[in-house]
Amino acid sequence: MRVHHPVHGHGTVKAITEHSADILFADQRRTVEPASAGIEPAEPHATVSGLSLPLSSFIQETVDAMADRLGLHGPDDTIHELASRWRNGRIVLHPADTSLTNKELGLEQFFHKIVMIRNNLRLLEQKVNASDALSSADKFDCQQYITRCYGSLTTFNLLFKDKEGQFTGAKS
Repeated sequence: MRVHHPVHGHGTVKAITEHSADILFADQRRTVEPASAGIEPAEPHATVSGLSLPLSSFIQETVDAMADRLGLHGPDDTIHELASRWRNGRIVLHPADTSLTNKELGLEQFFHKIVMIRNNLRLLEQKVNASDALSSADKFDCQQYITRCYGSLTTFNLLFKDKEGQFTGAKS
């Protein structure tokens, strides 16, 4: 945690006990008693249900949890699912019209987009199945379209390291 001391300025708490705190300031590490030293948080804080932590930490944890719940991940988060033989590979699209330039992108970037389609289809499937507004017949129809999408995407299964992440034409 970043703190501000009235004499030593800004520092980072490195260790804390019942009566003292070791704080690393720009010039050196110092041990102070927090209650009498006049230290204050150097960054905004949020208190949620008795939880007190730096606001930036609270926001980061909230964003991370929301991204996980929504299945939103960056390319680095999904790269572990890519089969090793494809890592650092390139995909090149050659247009039939030779006056146009080729489009080339990294397989990691392409794979990330495929995984995002998969994750969004899974989320859509969950929302359809949990919907109170859709009838059973409507849910069945929507599920059929989702299943067909999974089936169409099985072409890309060769990119996956493990079978669990692959597309199937059946409900996943």
